[in-house]
Amino acid sequence: MRLIEGPLMPGLIAEVIAGSGGSHDTGAHALFLGQVRRDRIDGRFVKAIEYSAYEEMVIMEANKISKTILSEFEDVRAFEILHSRGMVKAGETALLVIVSAGHRQQALAACGKAVDLINERLPVWKKELFEDEPDL
Repeated sequence: MRLIEGPLMPGLIAEVIAGSGGSHDTGAHALFLGQVRRDRIDGRFVKAIEYSAYEEMVIMEANKISKTILSEFEDVRAFEILHSRGMVKAGETALLVIVSAGHRQQALAACGKAVDLINERLPVWKKELFEDEPDL
């Protein structure tokens, strides 16, 4: 688990993906990229989300999520989470989950389960910032 200041940039995402291919017993990689949406809420558009997190709690919970994934999906070889902290604008990436497994079914199922657990349990808080608000 890594908390990254600001959005997850394409170079970092590519580096993580490239680094996941080193195992000769891995046949599949599933990844999820979560980006900030320009949602309309009460007639106002989201321009960014400010993420905050208590790093020690995030790491503890991410370790529990990792243990859950590795115990439920015996074919999973590697699992990684990157999440933004700080300001991420609409259209930018805030979350990367990558799961490497021997076979695609396990990789895809484990990735979906991991994203669900992250949304339910990871102590990362978000504050929506709207287009009609002044810049800070």
